[in-house]
Amino acid sequence: MVSATGGREEKTVPAPGNTTTTTTIFGLNSSVAVTLVLISPIIFTLVLYSDTFELAWNEGRGGFIFAMAFIAAELIGIRQPVSQKKFLIVVALAAIAIAYFAALPYGLRDSIREVGLSYDIRKEVIGSWVWMWDYLVMALFAGTSLAVLFGKKWYKIAPAGVLYLAGTAVILSLDAFFPYDTLGPLQFIVPIYLQIDQAVIRFVDQNIMDIGKGSVATARDNMLVLNGLKGPFALQVFWPSAGVHSMIIYTLVMLAFLLKMEIPLRRKLVYFAIGTFGTAMVNVVRIIALSFYALVVTTNVKEWEAFHSVAGEIMFLPWLGVYLAIVMFTERKRLRKKMQSSAAGGSSSSPTVPSPPAAPSPPS
Repeated sequence: MVSATGGREEKTVPAPGNTTTTTTIFGLNSSVAVTLVLISPIIFTLVLYSDTFELAWNEGRGGFIFAMAFIAAELIGIRQPVSQKKFLIVVALAAIAIAYFAALPYGLRDSIREVGLSYDIRKEVIGSWVWMWDYLVMALFAGTSLAVLFGKKWYKIAPAGVLYLAGTAVILSLDAFFPYDTLGPLQFIVPIYLQIDQAVIRFVDQNIMDIGKGSVATARDNMLVLNGLKGPFALQVFWPSAGVHSMIIYTLVMLAFLLKMEIPLRRKLVYFAIGTFGTAMVNVVRIIALSFYALVVTTNVKEWEAFHSVAGEIMFLPWLGVYLAIVMFTERKRLRKKMQSSAAGGSSSSPTVPSPPAAPSPPS
């Protein structure tokens, strides 16, 4: 069987079971075709419900944008043959996922909300329960589709998008069932962050610039009282606002990323530890930024909440992307040096060929 692509011919390779595998599907590169199908439910929701794509992690579908980026980054350009039959199965799965999102305005979302309320989920956080199902559906769809396409080893090909979606669903479920400070183990980090925040604010006020009157920052347990240029402002910080969700997402995505890398375990642990520390520092910077916003910009609650809702994603996701890029660049550089040293060592240790013995001189 021969298919023409871009003016040249490409042979398809028949796989066992009379199933055709190919590097092109319906005239498209297979990796591009698979990516488009996997992100099609996200594109569908983006077109129909664009107003729900808030950046805040618990206020809409903004996380879908980042999941789409993870899926595209891992799939576009891979050279994995794809069965046309399996591809059509994934198309059917995509249609089911799209049907779920299409049915939401026609009573399905209300039903999901009522089920949440029947489980005694507070009305203030019922949104987290509702959005959780969107992420769960997308995670199940993407994971099942990748398993259909690439088999049991799919997690070594493109796990990041699935883990990001699943991690977000888990965090939303925790926020729904354990809001505010009801989940003690995740709340313990909050006082530490606030003490660091207090120390930084007081240092800036005493040594760099005047940002308030009297005690500009006082932290106690999960409370932070500010007295800045715009007047007093009090913060009560719970575990979701302390960046615990970003730490969970970092852990899942980083583990998926390191799982694919063929490097020693010790180096994987070093990369993971550095990233964990960096993510914690990003969370500290976010809380400090929120405090300074109230100290020097505004104490208007609505304006402050608007900044609060996007600050985490604006800081965390670029940090995660940059750190992953640094790790990839470092490992590629190490690999190039290793290959160059191996090549140099091979050429220097090549055996020398002895010269043939000189011909005997003719008798004089």
